[in-house]
Amino acid sequence: MNGKDIVLNDDAGQLRGGLYQRQPWFATDARDPLPQASDVTNHSVVLHVGQHPDRVWHFWSPSPRATFPPGKLEGCTVTARVKISPGALLQIGMDYWRSPTIAYGTGGNNREAGASNWYFPSPEWQDATFTDIGGPQF
Repeated sequence: MNGKDIVLNDDAGQLRGGLYQRQPWFATDARDPLPQASDVTNHSVVLHVGQHPDRVWHFWSPSPRATFPPGKLEGCTVTARVKISPGALLQIGMDYWRSPTIAYGTGGNNREAGASNWYFPSPEWQDATFTDIGGPQF
C-alpha cells in the first residue's frame, strides 16, 4: 500500500477449511470437516491428505476478513511455508470479497483473484506463493 508492504493476515500454525467434492470439482459449498493435527515444535498444522484422496483439501486463514487500509494498492501476495509429502500437490491462491458484510454466495460476493502453479513434494520446507502483482506467473 503506497509502496509499503502491509501484513493483512499472519496465522502461523492455524487454519480453517474443509474436504470438498472432487468430482465434479468443488461442485457445491458443502464440505466435511478438515482433519488436522498441530505440530507445536514447527508452529505448523499437519494435514494427512492420504486419508481422503478422493476429496479436495481446501484451507484458508482463520482470521477475520482483512480490510485494506486507504491508499494506492499495488497488489496482493499470499505465502505459506509448507512441507509436501509424496503423493500430494499444493496450489496457493486467494479470493477477495466485494463487501465484508455480505455472506458467501450472495450476489457473487466472493471472487477468485487467482492461483499459483502447482507445488510438488519435497522433504524440505518451501515457500508456496501466489501474487497478483505483475500479471500471470509461469
